[in-house]
Amino acid sequence: MFYRASLQAAAAFASLSLLAGCGLFSDSGSETDQRIAVGTTSSPSTLDPAAAWDGSWELMRNVFQTLVSFPTGATSPAPDAAESCDFTDLTSTAYRCTLREGLKFSNGEKIDAKAVKYSIERILKIKVKSGPAGLLGSLDHVETKGEDTVVFHLNKSDATFPFILATPAMSLVAPGDYPADTIRDDGKVTGSGPYLLDSYETGKKAELTKNPDYKGFANRKNDAVTIHYFKDSAPMVDALKKDEIDATYRGLTAEEVVALEDGKADEKGLRIVETVGADIRFLVFNPKDPAAGKLPVRRAIAQLVDRDALVAKVYQGTAEPLYSMVPKGIAGHTTSFFDSFGDPDPKKAKAILEEAGIDTPVAMTFWYTTDRYGSSTAPEFAELKRQLEESGLFEIKLKSAPWSAFQEGFSKGEYPVFGRGWFPDFPDPDNFIAPFVGNDSVTGTPYAADEITRQLLPESRKESDRGAVSTQFKRAQEILVEDVRLLPLWQGKLYVASGDDIGGGERALDPQTVMQLWELYRKASW
Repeated sequence: MFYRASLQAAAAFASLSLLAGCGLFSDSGSETDQRIAVGTTSSPSTLDPAAAWDGSWELMRNVFQTLVSFPTGATSPAPDAAESCDFTDLTSTAYRCTLREGLKFSNGEKIDAKAVKYSIERILKIKVKSGPAGLLGSLDHVETKGEDTVVFHLNKSDATFPFILATPAMSLVAPGDYPADTIRDDGKVTGSGPYLLDSYETGKKAELTKNPDYKGFANRKNDAVTIHYFKDSAPMVDALKKDEIDATYRGLTAEEVVALEDGKADEKGLRIVETVGADIRFLVFNPKDPAAGKLPVRRAIAQLVDRDALVAKVYQGTAEPLYSMVPKGIAGHTTSFFDSFGDPDPKKAKAILEEAGIDTPVAMTFWYTTDRYGSSTAPEFAELKRQLEESGLFEIKLKSAPWSAFQEGFSKGEYPVFGRGWFPDFPDPDNFIAPFVGNDSVTGTPYAADEITRQLLPESRKESDRGAVSTQFKRAQEILVEDVRLLPLWQGKLYVASGDDIGGGERALDPQTVMQLWELYRKASW
């Protein structure tokens, strides 16, 4: 999602590291009864789920519960605080959940249907700017039936609603500790997740211990986690090398990943696990700009961009080329831009411009943000400029701004072309199409795309079997290619680096690429 906290590492990968040395095995050699400590370059912006639509989800997934969640390896939501959940109709407009028995918050309050209703409704009541209330656009009202059943009535068909409920933003909170109309800001958490938050120092440290009253899907392989927040990845990696931390997640620069993979810089006893990420990067074209508003100009740029070179030179293989807004690993993924444009070809690009009677070189300004997607953003745009100008068809001026100013600029329509990123709310193709089209596009640039917004998305949202919507999303991706209002560039890879005595790194990422700390453990030594 766009609104996640700024991730400072290159290659746009933020980082979670595990501070080691605190816990050991019990005499039985069990994988439990131990403490793992975790560090990250991305500290939470809030501890209240009603305000969280960013990297705060990392912590929240581990200290709160949602009705449904994503167990390791799952691609669709499964019950967590709920015993069962399902749509009660064929049009996906009423979603019913029945709670597990005996659930309670860490303050002793009972988790019942009223608490669930309270938790969801306060998100809409508070309606934090750029907050998670935007995820609940299809919710009409919440109904309780007895103490253990809640029904979500939707104002339109929305088969993605279970995915929304699985986001940490929809975490259940204790009504007695969370005001109905304001954000809780005392630095504390009252949840029912796998861990309790014992203490929290903003930007410094969070202490988590196993919740003895937890009832959910998580199989906890450690007893406690200490999260240390780093400002930069370099000291975090240094701590890993010195055995002061157990592992890293998100935040490694491309150079650091390559060094760890190649065994450079005396990385003795370290290992790295790679998995496909779902975060993407792309260009946005402003249709009101004299140049970017011309389809032949956008098509010529699409014909020239060399994603392979971009990934190789700037990201050293720690990302991979992306030819659709729906990334690899998500159902419905296609390679629609490659299918239409093929390999980069200056002659074809020149022909596109000549046929439209557009004089060359075309002067354009590309904007990027300096402090949200990592230090490799500037080299990335320098490479894009090189590629386009090398053709002789374009003259590209680069401009940049910090995120706050950058966001204000593109929201006002001031930028002709600008770079954006997307960290998914949930692993469904809908979340890689719907946010970018319509008058309220999260890019800040309205994009009508009537066939998508009025036909394809409504049709797909009636289908609760998400594997049966490939036809609609294939067509949606074709439309995005025809318009070239958005140009996908690359998708990230995720890495967990650790000492060779740490296990569970390959299972620690859920489909939302949120860290499941309970999967980490220290291996027995003999």
